[in-house]
Amino acid sequence: MHERALERLEAGLKKLQAAAESGRLKDERQAYERVGRLREKYWRASGAFDIQIQKPKQPAGKAQLQASWKRNARWSEWAAISEGCYLLRTNLTATDPATLWKRYIQLTDAEWAFRIAKDELEIRPIWHQREDRVKAHILVCFLAYVLWKTLAQWMRRGGLGDAPRTLLQEIAKIKSGDVVLMAKTKEDTSNRMIRLRCVTAPDEAQQVLLNRLGLTLPRRLRRIDEILQM
Repeated sequence: MHERALERLEAGLKKLQAAAESGRLKDERQAYERVGRLREKYWRASGAFDIQIQKPKQPAGKAQLQASWKRNARWSEWAAISEGCYLLRTNLTATDPATLWKRYIQLTDAEWAFRIAKDELEIRPIWHQREDRVKAHILVCFLAYVLWKTLAQWMRRGGLGDAPRTLLQEIAKIKSGDVVLMAKTKEDTSNRMIRLRCVTAPDEAQQVLLNRLGLTLPRRLRRIDEILQM
C-alpha cells in the first residue's frame, strides 16, 4: 500500500511539474495547494518527499515556477519498519498457500468491481419499475465495466497505472469547436454557410498520455449531417 501511494503521489508531482514548465501553473500559492491536495489524497506517502516550489533563478521558456522534490530517507526507514506482516487465517489446510493468496486477491478484485459499479457506473437501477428495464440497465452497466477494465489494462501496458478516472478527466479537457464561414459562389450570390468542426490541440501533458496509448487525434471531426450526405 505504501508503494502504491508512493507511485501515485510521484505521478501527481510530475503532472504538477509539467504544468509549471508549460506556464499553465503560475501562482506559487496554487502550486502549494495542489501539493496539499496530493498529500491529503495519498496520505500514506505524504512524508515520502521533501517538496519545493520556487521561482526560477533564470528564465526557462514559459516556466514561471519550478517544482522539485527528493526522497525523505527517514520516511523510507519508518515505512520499512512499520509495514509489518500480512497474515491470512484459514481452515483450508490442504490448499497450497500461493493458491490461497491468489483466491484472496480475487476477492479484493471482486469487491473493487462492486465499488466501481456503484460509484463510477451507478449500476443501481432504483428508478426502474419494470423487470426488462432493470435487466437492460444492468446489461449496459456491465458493458461499461468491461470497457472500464479494458481501458485500465490498456493504460497498464502504456505505463500509465490503472486508474481510468484520472485519464478520462484529463482527456475530457480536450474540446471540439465549430468554425463557421460565410461563402458565396459565382453561380449563387446568396451567402452559404460552411461549418467545420475542429479539435483543439492537446497540451504537452495530454499529448504524453495520447502517445503512451498510441492514439492520434484528428484535426477535424465529421458532423452527422455530413455523414448522411455521403
